[in-house]
Amino acid sequence: MNRRYNLDQIHKTALWVLENCKSRILLFDGPMGSGKTTLIKEIALQLGVKDVTSSPTFSLVNEYESDSGETIYHFDFYRIESEEEAYDMGIEEYLDSDAWCFIEWPDKVENLLPLETDVIRLKINDDNSRTIEIS
Repeated sequence: MNRRYNLDQIHKTALWVLENCKSRILLFDGPMGSGKTTLIKEIALQLGVKDVTSSPTFSLVNEYESDSGETIYHFDFYRIESEEEAYDMGIEEYLDSDAWCFIEWPDKVENLLPLETDVIRLKINDDNSRTIEIS
């Protein structure tokens, strides 16, 4: 299932993602600049995160708490060199925690991911809108 959106529709798009995902582990796939972090920030906001969210490019993972006490982990694996780095940081414990896990650049850790995930694919269109697909 997919939909096309612009930045001014990010709120509705985040809600659409939450309504249509079956897992709490969301894998965000798309080229650099496609809006993965922007969409994750909006999804976190919809889940009740009041903290300022940012990409964990250098720290690999950021942890947030929603106003209802839910934990949200945001991973960015762009800079890792091997799956061993993710394993050493304890990715399995995060993924087994039943918390929300939003993962950018999941292809870098694909052998460590559980089968029960939703893949969110983002594509930049010629008019600078985005097409999002959930599979």
